[in-house]
Amino acid sequence: MRIQHWQDAASLLVGVWLVLSPFVLGSSGAAVWITIALGLGVVLFAVEAFVIPSYLEEWGEMLLGLALVLAPWAIGYDATSAKVSSVLSGILVILFGGWELITDRDFTTWWHDRWHHRAG
Repeated sequence: MRIQHWQDAASLLVGVWLVLSPFVLGSSGAAVWITIALGLGVVLFAVEAFVIPSYLEEWGEMLLGLALVLAPWAIGYDATSAKVSSVLSGILVILFGGWELITDRDFTTWWHDRWHHRAG
């Protein structure tokens, strides 16, 4: 197991925060379970990046990040602190995943080979 990108470790920390945040912030209701579930998903994708590195887990993390951004309004979180934590954590997860994709040599090579069309 080896960390190839610091963004994976950062996503892991955000995922751990998400799992712990309902207890730290005193959230209640659906916000607790949604935040824990999405946090566990982020943790699993980050750990998977350590064990079997590929660019696919970044797409999964970014989808979870989008869910974190949208969840406070889709589910209806009561506490402002839970909303802020979910949205900021989601934005961070999306940024870390996107940043890793654009800096990953294997992904950029694949992207260039697959989608780069020469003019003329």
